[in-house]
Amino acid sequence: MKVLAKGLKFPEGPVAMADGSICCVEIAAGRVTRIGTDGVVTQLARTGGGPNGLAAGPDGALYVCNNGGFLTREVDGETHVIHGELPADYVTGSIQRVDPATGAVTTLYTHCGEVPLSAPNDLVFDAAGGFYFTDFGKIRKRSRDVGSIYYALPDGSAIREVVHPIANPNGIGLSPDQRTLYVAETETSRLWAFSIVEPGCVKKEGFPSPNGGRLVCGLPGYQRFDSLALEANGNLCIGTLIAGCITVISPAGEVLRQVGMPEAYPTNICFGGPDLRKAYVTLSHTGRLIELDWDAPGLALNFGA
Repeated sequence: MKVLAKGLKFPEGPVAMADGSICCVEIAAGRVTRIGTDGVVTQLARTGGGPNGLAAGPDGALYVCNNGGFLTREVDGETHVIHGELPADYVTGSIQRVDPATGAVTTLYTHCGEVPLSAPNDLVFDAAGGFYFTDFGKIRKRSRDVGSIYYALPDGSAIREVVHPIANPNGIGLSPDQRTLYVAETETSRLWAFSIVEPGCVKKEGFPSPNGGRLVCGLPGYQRFDSLALEANGNLCIGTLIAGCITVISPAGEVLRQVGMPEAYPTNICFGGPDLRKAYVTLSHTGRLIELDWDAPGLALNFGA
């Protein structure tokens, strides 16, 4: 493993850029950051709130899932989330667009109809140019929001609810044939699959599924799922908290391997480099972005930045 950057404030959402640099969000700092091929770390944009997920859209811009902000504390040089408390200025979460050339930030969505976005977490673009995103829901001292999955257009013109309710949805991705939407739940460590009928519309499987999806896999013991990326062969690579690894799961639900990471909070993974054989992983507690060789090529995303 090679450390590309350190000192980041709860990094997530790595995106491999066309020039070889890596962009990511820093949730606790409210910004989008670029790590150059020379190792230089620069601020690309200041989003405010809590930028949580990042993806490249059809126009080459970067799109941000902003959870609206959360509180953190430093413990022995590590950044930890304070669960159950919200920032005083929290109103809603949002979806934002960042111009990578200028750093200009535009807020596209704060609501779906009359329903406020609670804590958007992660997103993925389909071949049609729209994007699915998870809304994790905010955690309060005595209650927590029910999660949702939405579909929206990048020009800010349309948003719709795709799945509700769903428990704390986090990572989201599309199968290589674009016919299956995958969603990872954090607290249950369950991976769900939804058959896509058309862009922004999925087939609901019904009872006993609590959310209309098909259960692909659930991990034993106390492990928590975060974000995910797919290999070109369709296997899913999911950041697995507490266990401190990347869990690789086949579409059939078999746990193929768990690749150990150097801390308990490897939150996000993306692929880049020659033939997409380099994996980039955010280590959120220690604020590092690492690079490692991967034993299978990653799945090429629909759009790049």
